[in-house]
Amino acid sequence: MAHLNKLRITQKFPEQFARLRIVGALVAVGLLSACANQGSSQSSSGVIIDTQGVNMDAYYQDLHECRNYASQVSVAGRTTTGAVAGAVLGGVVGAITGDSGSAQRGAGVGGVVGGVKGASSGYQEKHQVVRNCLRGRGYSVLN
Repeated sequence: MAHLNKLRITQKFPEQFARLRIVGALVAVGLLSACANQGSSQSSSGVIIDTQGVNMDAYYQDLHECRNYASQVSVAGRTTTGAVAGAVLGGVVGAITGDSGSAQRGAGVGGVVGGVKGASSGYQEKHQVVRNCLRGRGYSVLN
């Protein structure tokens, strides 16, 4: 009988391990895309303006000042809030659908996914602050 229980455990482990690798790969892709989006928004702020009749030296000064305003957005705070909310939700779903192990895995996955979503939300808000600031200074923002 003990031999059968051991066999069941070893058969179940590869299946759970495969699921964990898939989730890990999806999380890695999400993190990489968030990092890629952050880098592109830092280099040009992702803002497209109509440059006809625009003094570009003044624009770059205004863009610098608008980026400074956007730096007040707390991406870390949004990341933490998202991670905590995701962990709680993932833990609850894991507990409902399985045992304590499922709750722990659900909390871990939920925390990572929630953190990525929170960070993405923070970077989107930074981008929006830059766009609103430039619009307020009279630029025709096209995106």
